[in-house]
Amino acid sequence: MRDPLIEEFEQALDEYRAADWEKVGLKAGKFCEIAYCICAGHATGSYAATPSKPVNFPQACRDLEQHNGTKGRSLCMQVPKILAALYELRNNRAIGHVSAEVSPNHMDAEVFLRGMKWVMGELVRNYSQLALTDSHAVVEAVTARTFHMVWSSGDMRRVLEPAKTAGQKVLILLYAEGKQVAVAQLQAWVEYKNGTDFKRKVLRDLHKRAWIHFDEKASTAQILPTGQAYVEKSGLLVVGQ
Repeated sequence: MRDPLIEEFEQALDEYRAADWEKVGLKAGKFCEIAYCICAGHATGSYAATPSKPVNFPQACRDLEQHNGTKGRSLCMQVPKILAALYELRNNRAIGHVSAEVSPNHMDAEVFLRGMKWVMGELVRNYSQLALTDSHAVVEAVTARTFHMVWSSGDMRRVLEPAKTAGQKVLILLYAEGKQVAVAQLQAWVEYKNGTDFKRKVLRDLHKRAWIHFDEKASTAQILPTGQAYVEKSGLLVVGQ
């Protein structure tokens, strides 16, 4: 179950960098289910071939406490309690805050990210067969501070890696927005001076690749599913790439 756990964790990091707070919650829920299965395998001594969702997640986490005397408190009590808390937050707060004056989605995403990092650190600490100094380095790398790729303030957006090309910035911004954006707004976010060149050299090229839909008549742009897949798989949301 290591590979699917790491995959969900890394995807949650990508969504966080893209400032897609609700998707961080979705990934956190799947992460919790897989991490629970690992804890259950540790507690019972029998690991499932594939991860699965318990019928009653909070109760399943509490049931692991009975093994703490022989299997230790970390993976039988402490980690399951964190997983149960994250799962509760995911199911009852992470989606649907349209009417709220101040959306808690960003705050929730911060909790999800730090909770997942702490759980990952505990799993490394309990399962690592590396030398002590190497294990410590892995834990430090996992729990290092992460910043999201897109800064937002009111109607303003900015990609926090200036070295990205204009096309890459457009993809990142449209990925983060997840909806149509006016070309003039997008040009301002990318800080591209020449509007004609922005449409001709950047947007038309991305449209031709079928990564975005550039509606020249309406003067809007929106990312396509193929563009979303490219952003997620190309490492565009990873700092330094």
